[in-house]
Amino acid sequence: MEYTHLGRSGLSVSRLVLGTMNFGPETSEGDSHAIMDRAHEHGINFFDTADVYGAKPGEGVTENIIGRWFATGGRKREKTVLATKLYLPTGDWPNENRLSALHIRRACDASLRRLRTDYIDLYQMHHIDRNTPWEEIWEAFGVLRQQGKVLYFGSSNFAGWHIAQAQEAARARHFLGLVTEQSIYNLLNRWIELEVLPAARHYGLGVIPWSPLHGGVLSGVLRKQGAGGASRGDSGRSADTLDRRRETIAAYEKLCADLGEDPAHVGLAWLLAQEGVTGPIIGPRTVEQLDGSLRALAITLGDDTLARLDELFPPPAPNGAKPAPEAYAW
Repeated sequence: MEYTHLGRSGLSVSRLVLGTMNFGPETSEGDSHAIMDRAHEHGINFFDTADVYGAKPGEGVTENIIGRWFATGGRKREKTVLATKLYLPTGDWPNENRLSALHIRRACDASLRRLRTDYIDLYQMHHIDRNTPWEEIWEAFGVLRQQGKVLYFGSSNFAGWHIAQAQEAARARHFLGLVTEQSIYNLLNRWIELEVLPAARHYGLGVIPWSPLHGGVLSGVLRKQGAGGASRGDSGRSADTLDRRRETIAAYEKLCADLGEDPAHVGLAWLLAQEGVTGPIIGPRTVEQLDGSLRALAITLGDDTLARLDELFPPPAPNGAKPAPEAYAW
């Protein structure tokens, strides 16, 4: 396993992040525990979850599954860099969502109980809260850190401007501030390259891409269809993307075939090659899917391949020639 620092912090994390969203709704508790065991066997030490994962808001299904796994012993908690999130509704009563000081306190304590631990390594804001001042948010987070309940803080789905606001407010309080940003990022969705990725690099945040294969569209969906198999990429919103980008996806799968690599592994390897990316979140539903993902760490994409990928999936640039973050400037 390869490791890197979590943003500008001194914390070492694996370059693949185990996503746990499927634990409960798609993957049984027993299979979820097996996946986490195998992750440790592979050296994956960075696990990502959220208080709303598990398809039953307010119950924390996925956090409970992880907590019961920690409780089986074997220094599982000590070997894990644990990240969870707050913001989305955990109930239908006032103050059971967003980032008020009250909800931050209650949400953190509830996650600690479910996860059966006394601290969270990385506590992430699932979304920006435009109605709560940063002074309140950082004061509440500061209390959690002083109490030893949280070590580091991160954001998710923030704009570049939100990252700047957060960091400057933290700087005024002489506070470490954010160390990570978790954003959707993949070959089909490169919008964070315009402002979010440059802001993260400037402020020393590690970027954690979610949906690295765009809901399965980049996992070899056309090949699987041709073989009569099913794929996440041919249903729901992913199917709409596939319909619109079928020709591009076909060319991508041909490129991967010419390389002798699985499209899913190439998609992950491309993210790992991007400056500022800590590691993409993989969300295996089975142990076998987890095992397969490790191939991405062994793939080195040459300059010609990277250039061809840019041709197939051009980076966003409103004014054409200038690279981000100068794409808007003229």
